[in-house]
Amino acid sequence: MSMLSILTQAVNPVDLAPLAKMGAALGAGIAAIGAAFGIGNIGKAALESIARQPEAAGDIRSNMIVSAALIEGVCFFAVVVCLLIIFK
Repeated sequence: MSMLSILTQAVNPVDLAPLAKMGAALGAGIAAIGAAFGIGNIGKAALESIARQPEAAGDIRSNMIVSAALIEGVCFFAVVVCLLIIFK
C-alpha cells in the first residue's frame, strides 16, 4: 500500500485544503522564480551573442524577445492555475 493511499484514508479531504493552498502558493512562487531565471539567462546569452557578432544584433534581439515572451506566458499560466487553486 502506498503512503498516499494511507494518508487519503486516514485524513478527511476537507482537512487537506490548507495544504493544497500552501502547495499552490509555493507552486506560484517557484514558477515566477523559474521564469525570472530563464529570462535572465536568455538576456545574458543574447548580450554575449551581440557582443561577438554586432551585425546580427537585430535577429538576436527579436529571437530573444520571442523566447522571453514564451517563457513569460508559461509562467503566467502557471501562476493563474495556482491562484485558482488558492481561491477556489
